[in-house]
Amino acid sequence: MIKKSRKSEVGNQKRLVVFFLVSILFILESCYSFTGSSLSPETKTIQIREFPNNSALMNPNLSQQFSTDIQNRFLQRSGLKGTTEKPDILIEGEITNYSITPTTISSSVNAPGGNIQAAQNKLTITVKVHYENSVEPEKSFDKTYSDEAAFSSDLDINAIETSQVKVVNERIINKIFNDIVANW
Repeated sequence: MIKKSRKSEVGNQKRLVVFFLVSILFILESCYSFTGSSLSPETKTIQIREFPNNSALMNPNLSQQFSTDIQNRFLQRSGLKGTTEKPDILIEGEITNYSITPTTISSSVNAPGGNIQAAQNKLTITVKVHYENSVEPEKSFDKTYSDEAAFSSDLDINAIETSQVKVVNERIINKIFNDIVANW
């Protein structure tokens, strides 16, 4: 008899703990939105203009790829609707730097004259962003974002432009999205 009531008491305690944790979760959820968005509920629309490539080194696909990727990110993950007239949020800018530079040098000891070549290169992309929030103007800003990716010098330029550019674009877009939507 004593064992049975003790098991019953332990079961009741477990149910009480679960009930308490679930209650706390509901209380916290009502105080904070788990979407992580810091945008005002009145913010409904967004316009993202094309980011022209104004860098010295031209990648013919960079402007379109970056512009499409940033538009997709905001439209798919923010809940905002795209518009071309009187947007609550306007994002525009330009690509100011696209460069590929050597980072690691290697030399062939057996080669006459010590043949020196790049063993690793670095792709750098810099984007200047103008963010305008008409609902909360104090959150508007102008900021420059930059990121890079290192890659083997053995890679073909076409392989770099399809893989590494995508990686760097993704990182820059994450930073922009977090600064605007998540406000981290």
